[in-house]
Amino acid sequence: MLRGLSTSQLDLRDRRARHARRCDAPDHSADVARRVAFAPFIPLVPLLALLALLALTACQKETPRFEDVKPADELYAEGLERLEGRKILGLFRYVDYDAAIETFQSIIDNYPFSEFEEQAQLKIADAYFDDERYEEALAYYQEFADQHSTDSRAPGALLRVAQCHFEQVQSIDRDQGAARKATTALEALIQQHPYAEETRQGEEMLVELRTRLARNMLHIADFYLEREHWQSAASRYRRVLDEFPGLGLDARALYRLGVCLENMKRDDEALRLYHVVVENYADSPSARSARARIARAE
Repeated sequence: MLRGLSTSQLDLRDRRARHARRCDAPDHSADVARRVAFAPFIPLVPLLALLALLALTACQKETPRFEDVKPADELYAEGLERLEGRKILGLFRYVDYDAAIETFQSIIDNYPFSEFEEQAQLKIADAYFDDERYEEALAYYQEFADQHSTDSRAPGALLRVAQCHFEQVQSIDRDQGAARKATTALEALIQQHPYAEETRQGEEMLVELRTRLARNMLHIADFYLEREHWQSAASRYRRVLDEFPGLGLDARALYRLGVCLENMKRDDEALRLYHVVVENYADSPSARSARARIARAE
């Protein structure tokens, strides 16, 4: 029966037979795969349950218990009481400003839309101011003034902004950045609330600040004058006259500006300034010096 088949045909028949036997054999690969896949997880089931229980227990231990927050009016009264402080040995008054600030802050955190929220903000600012922490106080006052510009308490907040800067003003031979910031706040107060009671107090402070700024400018001008930097000195004396007139420093600035011009060979201009000093500030020390220079020029 096999005689008529070639060698290649016999090989092909054998391969087909072997393939048929493999296909008819039972397939155990799926069972093996399932055993391999699930066997490692069988002992993890109780372990995972234990881990879940431990995690739940830890969360319960770490979860804070929220205590009842006092009503806003009670917190506000408590904050005021803390600001009053207490006397030690009947002589010294001690105020725990941080405790008062914390009490008022709890009003802001828990009752942001209550009638006490805005007042608490101002009380925090007052506490910082009284504790001489002017930068912190400034932030609260400025925020209130910006957010409540039409409020009746806004003028007081702006005045306090100026006072916070004023308390940080240095001597006239140092940088006057704080004085300039205080001046800006007072100018805003006067412009925005011209009839407020706080504006009158602000105007008095403004005169003092402007005088301080003028003296600082004179100090710089004199520095250049002593070193014979005539042009630099002259520009500062002109600024005093242009930016800070009527503060009692005009005679001095005019006379020393004349000295600068005289040394810059601008004698006619210098002489005119000397005459202005003599005619308008006759009783000033600068007038006596101006008369001497006029006499020498003649």
